Amino acid sequence: MRSWRTDGPVRLRNVSVPGSLIGLSDELATTDITIHQGRIADRGGVDIEMDRAMILPCFVDMHTHLDKGHIWPRAGNPDGTFPGALSTVAADRQANWSPEDVAARMEFSLKCAWAHGTRAIRTHIDSLAPQDEISWPVFVEMRSKWADRIVLQGSSLIGCDSLDDIGRDYADTADIVAAAGGVLGMVTYDVPDLRDRLIDFFTLAGERDLEVDFHVDETLDASSETLRTIADLVLEIGWTRAVTVGHCCSLSAQDEARALDTLDVVAKAGLNVVSLPMCNLYLQDRQADRTPRRRGVTLVHEMFARGINVSFASDNTRDPFYAYGDLDMLEVMRQATRIAHLDHSEMNWPDAFLRNPAEACGFAPPSLAEGATADFIIFRARNWTELFARPQSDRIIVRRGVPIDTTLPDYAELDHLMDPDQ
Repeated sequence: MRSWRTDGPVRLRNVSVPGSLIGLSDELATTDITIHQGRIADRGGVDIEMDRAMILPCFVDMHTHLDKGHIWPRAGNPDGTFPGALSTVAADRQANWSPEDVAARMEFSLKCAWAHGTRAIRTHIDSLAPQDEISWPVFVEMRSKWADRIVLQGSSLIGCDSLDDIGRDYADTADIVAAAGGVLGMVTYDVPDLRDRLIDFFTLAGERDLEVDFHVDETLDASSETLRTIADLVLEIGWTRAVTVGHCCSLSAQDEARALDTLDVVAKAGLNVVSLPMCNLYLQDRQADRTPRRRGVTLVHEMFARGINVSFASDNTRDPFYAYGDLDMLEVMRQATRIAHLDHSEMNWPDAFLRNPAEACGFAPPSLAEGATADFIIFRARNWTELFARPQSDRIIVRRGVPIDTTLPDYAELDHLMDPDQ
């Protein structure tokens, strides 16, 4: 691990950074960055030649599931499908999700995110009673424990079809979320009374001054249009707080004119969209003994063209919804670039991993400008193709101007949770 003095200014000479982060139009610009007293400074210092090494601000991962993470060894998806994931998680949650179990897996996940260079995370938290009274106190404790390393937000999660009366049966959970300073969330399915359920949901959130976050149309069924229902309702009721929608896979299967018309409504409603390409690639279009034809990624280029705030995030990690992953946002960048053809486009795609998710969640914006906290990642790569060609396992994570230990936690730390006989 590279290190430097901390008792005076240090200047990293000849580094490559996205031009948009320092007020330039260049896709990548060469500049110097001086670190002094944990911040980026304007003065010179002891020079370290960086040979055009790339620097990115630390990441924001705006859609994760820390409460589900790493249960795969005891609860693997039996067939790799979405229904298989739902049923497997439900069974494991009922059998195993004690405060101790959830805390240990959350802690492990945060260690991974920290070592990879993430500074802020929004996590969804399964909140169907009685799990809400188990997991939310754990989240609050973890948020406090990690406050000086990773800023945490929590968003509750239930299926819109899991309660008979959203307005009545979700109210106690909404109170828990409000007391924790969280975000009210829900998975939307194409149920007959979805609009009424959404009205009750927005009422709960509005009464508690909560932002909202939805899992939307995580299917390749072209008839699923819950995204459009949400956007229409936001406009109808004049909702002014932030609304985030994730997945939106069915857009990729719809008639193009219909999909684009829906995006016009989404843009008008001002929704934030987060695409989860790795999880969608794993679950969508999976059929036994058949090669998948469709990727499941949503229409990010078309969203960008309409001014919609588009981001990418990790989603699930080593659980039945996604068997892999390590909360490494660089991996998300690499895979999303390939899956969604972010390269060779006019989309300012680095913002979708840095500035856009911070804006959607209300986190501090990324910055490499003078006065900003010196929280950034140094890569040996000098340009995008070098960055994405390798996993960059030797990256240097700088927090408050000091390189941190990037040793990843050993999976053996979780062995006692996976084998009930241990």
